[in-house]
Amino acid sequence: MRLVTSWLREFVDVKASADDIAATLGLRGFEVASIEPDINHNGDGDAVIDVEITANRPDCLSILGLAREVATAYDLPLTLPSAAAGAKHRLAALPTGTSDRLKVTIEDEELCPRYAAAIAEVKIGPSPAWMTARLLAAGVRPISTIVDVTNYVNLEIGQPMHAFDLARLAGAEIRVRRAKPGETITTLDGISRKLEPDMLVIADRDRAQAIAGVMGGAASEVSAATTLVAFESAYFKPASVRRTSKRLGMKTEASSRFERGADPGAQAVAIQRAIALMEQINAGRPLGPIVDCAARQAAPARLHLRRERLARLLGVSVPDADVERILRNLGLEVTRATDGWDAVAPTFRVDLLREVDLIEEAGRHYGFDKLTTTFPVMTQPAPAPDPRIPRDQAVRRVLTAAGLSEAVTFGFIEAKAAELFTTTTPVPFVAVANPLSGKFDTLRPSLLPGLVDAVAHNRRHGRRDVRLFELGARFAPDGETRGVAIAWTGGGPAEHWSAATREVDFFDAKGAAEQLCGVLGVPVRFEPLREPFLVAGQAASIIVSDGPERGATIGLAGLLAPAAADARGLPRQDRVFVAELNLDRLERARVDASDATRPLPRHPFVIRDLSVVVSDSLPAEIIRGTIHAAGRQTAAPLTATSFFDRYKGKGVPDESVSLSVRLTFQAPDRTLTDAEIQQSVDTILAALVREHGARQR
Repeated sequence: MRLVTSWLREFVDVKASADDIAATLGLRGFEVASIEPDINHNGDGDAVIDVEITANRPDCLSILGLAREVATAYDLPLTLPSAAAGAKHRLAALPTGTSDRLKVTIEDEELCPRYAAAIAEVKIGPSPAWMTARLLAAGVRPISTIVDVTNYVNLEIGQPMHAFDLARLAGAEIRVRRAKPGETITTLDGISRKLEPDMLVIADRDRAQAIAGVMGGAASEVSAATTLVAFESAYFKPASVRRTSKRLGMKTEASSRFERGADPGAQAVAIQRAIALMEQINAGRPLGPIVDCAARQAAPARLHLRRERLARLLGVSVPDADVERILRNLGLEVTRATDGWDAVAPTFRVDLLREVDLIEEAGRHYGFDKLTTTFPVMTQPAPAPDPRIPRDQAVRRVLTAAGLSEAVTFGFIEAKAAELFTTTTPVPFVAVANPLSGKFDTLRPSLLPGLVDAVAHNRRHGRRDVRLFELGARFAPDGETRGVAIAWTGGGPAEHWSAATREVDFFDAKGAAEQLCGVLGVPVRFEPLREPFLVAGQAASIIVSDGPERGATIGLAGLLAPAAADARGLPRQDRVFVAELNLDRLERARVDASDATRPLPRHPFVIRDLSVVVSDSLPAEIIRGTIHAAGRQTAAPLTATSFFDRYKGKGVPDESVSLSVRLTFQAPDRTLTDAEIQQSVDTILAALVREHGARQR
């Protein structure tokens, strides 16, 4: 809102400079964007203060609204428009009634509770210099006397108006109705627009002549040949104007006020002010009364302000006299009550709905600088820390130690990215009802789309080695889960500076996921997985191998398929390995939930190597599971297994493979004997023979 200071001083006799006024508004919660001197084109040293108005204060989208704030801040009287003789801002003393020159009908009282109109005989020409100067200073282009009058009233008191050429209204009739299916209108900007049935229009007997609350139509535009006009002033439902404005892509001075909430009691006042201005500049005279159609009168909000509540929220006791002065200067009716005050909010203050709104008004104008720093009184103990916090911190420590960097991506993604990385059918999408764009129309069901896009972004900027992980929420129709994902491309981890670099492979991603599960106390195994966005043979499901959640699938790991990589903008030669885990299921699957440290083993471990020939179609993970199951029944505790060789060739039958596995035994309370070790190896070998037909090599 561009506040012209000379215009402001007609409502409140403030002697302060423009800089002081701007500073005062800033202390009252308004943001001042700029102060521009000498732009009223009169050369009298006037200034314009550009004030940012929040969506909850439509009353301040006017000179009068900001003048009320300034008057309250400086404790000065406010001059309101009046029909009294000699009034500074004169209102025409027009009665209300019916007119034989114009018929007004409200067909949709929900979207338009009040509509006022009046007929005037006019002379079209240029406006006087003082009016054009103020319009220009406020950022509005002068057009002609009648159009300038409606714009002047809009800026002065905040009530949008429009003027129709009465001769162009079929049947001398105004109907406030919804648009008909397929109806179109050419607006004042010369663009033909297709209307939808839920849009409100101002129509004559035959067709739409204006889009309600947004813009008038070219067919009834006031021109140099106009002699009779119908002034319009209405209240439209804010949500209707906001919806129509957005769908048509039209943002106007009128829509910006109506969609925030105009004053439902200012319609007749606006017409009276317009008629008075028209007479003042000798541009016409009224013909008949104001036709004021009101489906229902707006009921003012009645609020109660408690003295104790005011002091508790502000942290300081505001004197009763100051509270009453502030509220009355802002236009409220105030009466004292036993514990505080009863107040009636004016209809132009659509933001005053609760007791705390009155407390905010008292605090703003009493002065935020007078409020001392205090700590709120604790009425209940602080809640316990979220148990997920230490878990997430542990996850971050493990993955950063593995050489990955944390990324934070958007929770909103495009639907085709969600389809690409979703592992279930039908696809469990959560669509965004009102997306900012097509790129953000779906809540992510997985962390992988955003993470892979982050890898692609880094690769486009010349980064060869990209190692990222992310913790965050995933969304599905049945609820929200928290997960962790990694994406890795380029070079693998080097064990030493002198070691040759190698490309990352499946086992790096698998190892990172396995290490994370181990830290969280969840034993896991890996099984082959087929997913369209992963390469078959280099993809695995991560499954809980022991404990209460045994057999549950908690994640996946694998190589991103070339088609999926290409769809997300990655170079075709890149090999991107990904993994994702469900942290909520990991939490439930913990077998070792203790975070206590353990002493280092005091007794030596013993290693035995075992080579067996098995079917080459048998996954090594199955063999590992059989070994661990048998190891739990041996005399010597089996603490670790690792495969160190795989051989096919001479001496090994076709369709078979020789696997060599290293077994580590260690007891916490004694030194193991050779007999115990041999018995344990024999038990494990017998299990492999029995379960898989293995043969020792």
